[in-house]
Amino acid sequence: MISQTTEYALRAVVYLADQDDPQTNAQIAEVTEVPVGYLAKVMQILSRARIVTAQRGLRGGFTLAHEPDKLTVLEIVNTVDPVRRFHECPLGLHGINLCPLHRSLDDAAKAVEETFGDTTIADLIRVPRHRKPLCRFPAVSEPAT
Repeated sequence: MISQTTEYALRAVVYLADQDDPQTNAQIAEVTEVPVGYLAKVMQILSRARIVTAQRGLRGGFTLAHEPDKLTVLEIVNTVDPVRRFHECPLGLHGINLCPLHRSLDDAAKAVEETFGDTTIADLIRVPRHRKPLCRFPAVSEPAT
């Protein structure tokens, strides 16, 4: 449904949203399990789109440029690899009158856009620490109850 690059961008943004201090490529890559070379390219895309801010220097790194409650999953997805919608027949056969297949695909894409648009990054991090939305997200082990 989403590309690997988009997945990596979302992991990085969710991680940054949960941090107080700037994080380097190496720090983000280690926690999110994204190859550091690939992550550097992803962070460049996010920086150009002004989703993250890069700080140079000893205490430099990346931070979110927006509050997590103002940033939607859809904004990240559309920055990296937008959801594909069908406004006309992709085969050039039916014009704007979509066949049942392409109408169904467009309806599904619309639903994805709506869901991603209604979900903020804050929604993703506003969960108990052991349920953070990253595989192996750094968490303190909680005692079993």
